Amino acid sequence: MSADAASAVLDPQSLAAFRRVCDLAPFPVLDDLSTARAVSVLAGVELLVTGWGCPPLDADVLRAAPRLRAVVHTAGSVRGHVTDACWDRGIEVSSAAAANALPVAEYTLAMILLSGKRVLERARDYRTTRARGNWLRTSRGVGNYRRTVGILSASLIGRRVIELLRPHDVEVLLHDPYVSEAEAAALGVEAVGLPELFARCDTVSVHTPLLPATRGLVGRELIESMPADAVLVNTSRGAVVDQAALTDAVLAGRVRAVLDVTDPEALPADHPLWDCEHALITPHLAGSEGNEWRRLADLALDETTRWASGAGFLHPVRRERLAFLA
Repeated sequence: MSADAASAVLDPQSLAAFRRVCDLAPFPVLDDLSTARAVSVLAGVELLVTGWGCPPLDADVLRAAPRLRAVVHTAGSVRGHVTDACWDRGIEVSSAAAANALPVAEYTLAMILLSGKRVLERARDYRTTRARGNWLRTSRGVGNYRRTVGILSASLIGRRVIELLRPHDVEVLLHDPYVSEAEAAALGVEAVGLPELFARCDTVSVHTPLLPATRGLVGRELIESMPADAVLVNTSRGAVVDQAALTDAVLAGRVRAVLDVTDPEALPADHPLWDCEHALITPHLAGSEGNEWRRLADLALDETTRWASGAGFLHPVRRERLAFLA
């Protein structure tokens, strides 16, 4: 992983815990797997703990690591570094995606509730007027009681959001072509088609991974079908949504948007959404940050401990599931 990723995720307490489980190679971390030092270290490695900034584990790297049998990733997606050569050799892979899903789900829940109450817009107006106004004339469109929330994709994060929404008085719809009506019912949601999700929901939260089939999935027709003043929340990847179509709808005041990701990321400095009152843009902060990095390290440590004991990974990444994963 990169030196920055190591200093962020692996604090001294975490490193000490790893050393109690395994023989940890001395620092600095490996961020270039082609150096003489890297080749020397790789020669004896049985397990790699990886993170953001890890170079691809290609055939050349694997030839230098004849004993390598497992990879434990301290972040979410393994697509950037676990190559076909790893799968071909039967290397076991684990990811901290489940740990990273929780803060994203928490962010999403917060934004669903805050946008339903129009908290940010009303706080801005309050700061400007310094007067509360007549609260008994609040629009009936404000609030979260019986609001209809749509979840696009029952991913790890999408399922977490569904769990977090259960205590609230909202109706939850789900679109995921790989989830049956019976499975949706077990989750406590109603399974619907993609057009119906956008047409019925006051808020749609996007959790589908960016894959060739999902690029531009949320297009102009779906966005234009959303009810007036509906909210689109995107914490997945910006390219899942047609940025131009969403911009047009938001600038027209038809819908509102909460975007932790955009396409491109970041938007150009002169992009009109920066100054639009109907858009909230945050800098891809929903995932693990600050003290939440410790959760990633803890999961990676647990997985390393299980693997070293012969118990196997609790959060394995399977090659056959790659087509459905971020």
